[in-house]
Amino acid sequence: MRAYFTASVIGRKQYQKNYESIVELLKKNDVEVIADHILKKQVSRIEAKTEEERIQNQRKLEKNIHASDCVIAETSYPSVNVGYEIAYALHADKPVLVLYTRGISPSMLTHRDEEHLCCEHYDEQTLSSIIEDFLSYVHGTTSTRFTFFISSEIGSYLEKTAKKHNMPKAVYLRDLILRDMKNQT
Repeated sequence: MRAYFTASVIGRKQYQKNYESIVELLKKNDVEVIADHILKKQVSRIEAKTEEERIQNQRKLEKNIHASDCVIAETSYPSVNVGYEIAYALHADKPVLVLYTRGISPSMLTHRDEEHLCCEHYDEQTLSSIIEDFLSYVHGTTSTRFTFFISSEIGSYLEKTAKKHNMPKAVYLRDLILRDMKNQT
């Protein structure tokens, strides 16, 4: 499996450790990761590119997205380019995992009802399970992806409860259903 990782190059100053953790977790799950354009590029070199070089770079990024099975975006540091890459990947029907640290929600994405879009806040404790759940979805090993609308009141409760239990919302809901199934037997 191949994953395209994207994040703000400027945001590396603040989130370098997070970016590296995400890439390492993907690699530990036997995923080939396209990430050098984020982890190794210098801002000064990007700014010095001509318009033609920027266009060529953009074409290369788009080609890499098409060649990937999924896209993982760390969005804690806002970036128009990362937003473009997410939109491009969704348009290409690629599953996209949007990650952000607590309290820094990418508001334009977290409330979108897109079949292939998963937005999750994370910390050191939850990152691994979030990535593993997403990779299972991409692999197609999960039985069914189920999307539904909830009220803002239910959403707030779910968010608080998942944070309290230090787990992704999907894992919390799945655990509730499994417990209820056990009680029915």
